[in-house]
Amino acid sequence: MGGLFRGRSAEEGLDEGGATLTLGVAPSPRGANWGSQGTITFAPQNVSVILQVPDAGGTPQPLTRFEKGGVGHRWPEFLPGGNAVLFATGPNGINFTVGQVAVQSVGTGEQRNLVQGGMNPRYAPSGHLVYAQGGNLMAVPFDPQRLAIKGAAVPVVVSVLQSPLSGAAQYSFSATGSLVYVSGGVQSGQSRLVWVSRNGAEQPMAAPTHAYLLPRLSPDGRRVAVTITEQETQVWLYDLPRETLTRFTFEGNYNVVPVWTPDGKRIAFESAKEGPLNIFWQLADGSGGLERLTTSEYLHAPSSWSPDGQLLAFFEVNPATQRDIWVLRIGDSSAGSGQVPSVASGQVRKAQPFLRTQFDESVPRFSPDGRWLAYISNESGRSEIYVQPYPGPGGKWQISTEGGTEPAWNPNGRELFYRSGDKMMEVEIATQPGFAAGTPRMLFEGRYEPAPFPSTNYDVSRDGQRFLMIKSIEQEQAAPTQINVVLNWFEELKRRVPTGTK
Repeated sequence: MGGLFRGRSAEEGLDEGGATLTLGVAPSPRGANWGSQGTITFAPQNVSVILQVPDAGGTPQPLTRFEKGGVGHRWPEFLPGGNAVLFATGPNGINFTVGQVAVQSVGTGEQRNLVQGGMNPRYAPSGHLVYAQGGNLMAVPFDPQRLAIKGAAVPVVVSVLQSPLSGAAQYSFSATGSLVYVSGGVQSGQSRLVWVSRNGAEQPMAAPTHAYLLPRLSPDGRRVAVTITEQETQVWLYDLPRETLTRFTFEGNYNVVPVWTPDGKRIAFESAKEGPLNIFWQLADGSGGLERLTTSEYLHAPSSWSPDGQLLAFFEVNPATQRDIWVLRIGDSSAGSGQVPSVASGQVRKAQPFLRTQFDESVPRFSPDGRWLAYISNESGRSEIYVQPYPGPGGKWQISTEGGTEPAWNPNGRELFYRSGDKMMEVEIATQPGFAAGTPRMLFEGRYEPAPFPSTNYDVSRDGQRFLMIKSIEQEQAAPTQINVVLNWFEELKRRVPTGTK
C-alpha cells in the first residue's frame, strides 16, 4: 500500500458513491483510526511516530513523539472524546513483542506507558483496555479520563494469532460488543535459508532453523551475514564450507541489516547500542568492538558500499521528509581501491543527502561499477524501482512497471533484480553508450519471506545464477481457515474483569 485513503463515512452515506480522497503517504501502514473529532490518525510505516490528518484532507502532522528508548509507534486508537490516543511502542524496528502499550494526551503531549509487552491496544466501552500479549487477549480496567489502569490484567481470549515480529494480532471488536478473532497464538517465526535457482528450483541450506532476516553473502561467497531475531536481535555468521553458525555481534540487544565492505574485512550494520538506531561497523573476524559511523537522532539504515569501499549508501527516517537517501564518505580516495580506512585512524567521514524529497526513498544499492544507484521510491503513488547516475547529474529511469521492492544488482552489472509480491523479477541493464533498461520479466514465483521494512531480504550469488532466500516454516503449514465470532462479548468482559463501576 502506498498511501492512506478515505472513503465516505456512515454519516455521509455509504451508498452514495463518490471519489476516494488521498490523505497521506503510508508505505508500510501499521494501523489507522478515525476519531470522533474529524481527525484520522495513522502509523505510516514500521519506524515512525503516529501522524494525524483532518478527514477532509490536509498535510499529515506528527501526533506522538519518540521518547528515549522507543523508535516505532503503531496501532493507534483515539480514546472517547479524541483527547488522547492509545498506541503500541517498540524499542526497535522489528520485534514489537517486547514493546509496550502507551497513551498520549493530545492537548498536553504527555506520554505514559501503561503495559509492558502489550500490542494492538483497543479501548472497550465496557471500561477496559484490551491488548494482545503472547498470543492471548488481555483486558484490564481502564479510566479513559485519568488515562490510568485501575486493576490487574486478566487473559480473556486464549490463542489469538499474533506475529512474532510486528506484534500484530488478528482480532477486532465492534462498538456494540461483537468480537472477531483468528485462533493460532504467536507464530514461531522460524525459517530456513534456501537457495533458489533462476527457474525457481529450491535447495535448502544446511543451516539450522532460526528466525532469519536479511542474509548477505560475503564478497568471496563463502560466508553469510544474517540477522536472527529471537531473544535478542543480533547479526550471526554462517560459514558455507564448514556449515557452522556463530554469533557476530554482542554489544547491545539490537543489531541488524549487515552490509559487507567490498574487501570482506568489515561488516556495517544498524545498531541501538548508543540510543537511536545509527550505523556502526566491526571487523569481520570478530576482533575489536563496534565503531560508530553515523551520529543522528534519526534512524539510519545501511544499504550498500561503493566498489572502492569509500562510500556507504544508507537511508534516513525523518518524520518531516519520510525516508531519504544519504551517502557517507568513510575516507579519502587515497586509501586505494577496496582498502577501507578506519574511522579511528582520523580519516574524514561526511554524510550528505543524495535524495531528500517529499516522497519516500529508500534501499539505495550501488551498481557493481559504482556509477549508478538503484532505489525504491513511492513518488508514483506506489513503491517502484528507479535508477539514477551517481553522483550525477542526470535523470532517472523507472525500472519496475507494476510495483517493485527489494532491489539487488547482478554482480556482473548487467541485470537488476527486484521483487513484486511473490515474484522475483529481472531487468536487463545496459550502460554503454548510455543507460538503458529492458522489459521486466519474472524469473520465478514463490512464497519467500519479504523484508519487514525497506531492505532486501535475499542476496544474489557471485555468478548471478542463484538467490539466497528465506522460507518461513509457517508457510509449510496449513493457513487458518476460520474466523471466530463472539456476540455480546462486553457482557463477558464485565463479568470476568470487573471495573468496580456500575
